Parts: sequence; C-alpha cells; structure tokens
Amino acid sequence: MGAALPTLLLILAGVLVGGTWSLYRQGAPRGAVLITGLLAALATAGGLLWLLPGEGS
Repeated sequence: MGAALPTLLLILAGVLVGGTWSLYRQGAPRGAVLITGLLAALATAGGLLWLLPGEGS
C-alpha cells in the first residue's frame, strides 16, 4: 500500500478543493465553505507528509 494511500489522499484533496470552490461560487453558508476548505487542507497536508521519508526508510 506504499504509494497508494498518499495518492488517494491527494486525489481526495483535489475533490475537496473543487467542492470548496463550487460551494463558494453557489453562495453556500460560510461555515460549510470553511469546513470543506479545512478538510481539503488536511488531506493535502496528510498526503504530502506521508510521502516524506521517515525513520522506517
């Protein structure tokens, strides 16, 4: 499962960024836009941090 999980996290991040932009353009409540954007940022950070070499490498 080496590179599959970070790849899936980055794909999820892309979908969430698109969803955030769509919510913003449709005039959704600010809370929904912020939560979706925060989830996108967390998925991006998780995917990128997972790719960094660690002690197990």
